[in-house]
Amino acid sequence: MTRLVGTLVTPDLTCLGQVEFGERITRITPLSPTEPMPGRYILPGFVDLHVHGGGGADGMDGEAAVRQMARFHAQHGTTALLATTITAPLAEIEAALRGIARVVQHPGPGEARVLGVHLEGPFISPQKLGAQPPYAILPDLEVMRHLLHLAPIRVVTLAPELPGVLELIAFLKSRGVRVQQGHTAATYVQSREGFEAGAQGFTHFFNAMTPLNHREPGVVGLGLERSEWAEVIPDGLHLHPAAMRTVWKTIPCTYAVTDAAAAAGMPEGGYHLGRHRVYKKGEGVFLADGTLAGSALTMDKAAQNLSRWGYALHDILQMTSSFAAQYIGLESGLEVGRPADLVVLGQHFELEEVYLGGQKVGGPA
Repeated sequence: MTRLVGTLVTPDLTCLGQVEFGERITRITPLSPTEPMPGRYILPGFVDLHVHGGGGADGMDGEAAVRQMARFHAQHGTTALLATTITAPLAEIEAALRGIARVVQHPGPGEARVLGVHLEGPFISPQKLGAQPPYAILPDLEVMRHLLHLAPIRVVTLAPELPGVLELIAFLKSRGVRVQQGHTAATYVQSREGFEAGAQGFTHFFNAMTPLNHREPGVVGLGLERSEWAEVIPDGLHLHPAAMRTVWKTIPCTYAVTDAAAAAGMPEGGYHLGRHRVYKKGEGVFLADGTLAGSALTMDKAAQNLSRWGYALHDILQMTSSFAAQYIGLESGLEVGRPADLVVLGQHFELEEVYLGGQKVGGPA
């Protein structure tokens, strides 16, 4: 049995306390505020619903690469993630899904829990590829049925303006898959039609979608007006902190993702993102023409950024863990009986320890 003492952070309460756990949390004990306050915070493990790679590994490269990136992100506080594909020829997507499925079915030691797949493309707009390789295709129900047989797809990003997409959205919703609008050139009306058909979320909000204009509100305008869910990348590069705060204040369940590429955690230089060659420069990852290509972000750094930008403790918890868990129905949180997936952060939100199913997987030895 392991015992940790610190400031326990939950959506409803932040207090000095003690948590005891084995594989699951067995006891939570509030402590007297008259006792010395440890300079650390105990939170549920981070949940990242959009991650392509990390630690030099690209998730499109098969089972071994998915395991490598899952170990890397676990060491940075992510205890659950969705391995995210990138637009590619269908044979390559199929191979990637088979590799991810093997990791889902047979998790390994020290690996963040791979909960399934975020299928980003191929049903996206050729006009809004961003860093996606140019292999977008039109929506196809039979292709989607086939892909669903290969791996547990939990989230799909698509463009709502494509022909036949509304039927695809309705089909995915009926299968319990979360549909997100992204990599889209949709008008406001087209985005609204996608939303009304069942698309609930928005992928890397503001990026690779039609912007807000006072006469044509676009996808951004529809999301700000109607959505409950949206993902944002809090690296300071994908969107200005003020723009992110606008999303946070307007879309009730805004959550953070890394959109991390293989270059996360690696030195500057060249890497690959699917079929693209990308380059890590400073804190960013770019195509040769300067287009942002995923990120080098990790969730512990995301939490630090949010703290630095003035978000309250419970807001950081919601953005890095609880909202994403709710979105895909994941059992998570500081409650007795829940899995002991925990992160311990220092007073400046630096990562100190990570526990996955009660086993320490990150932080100082």
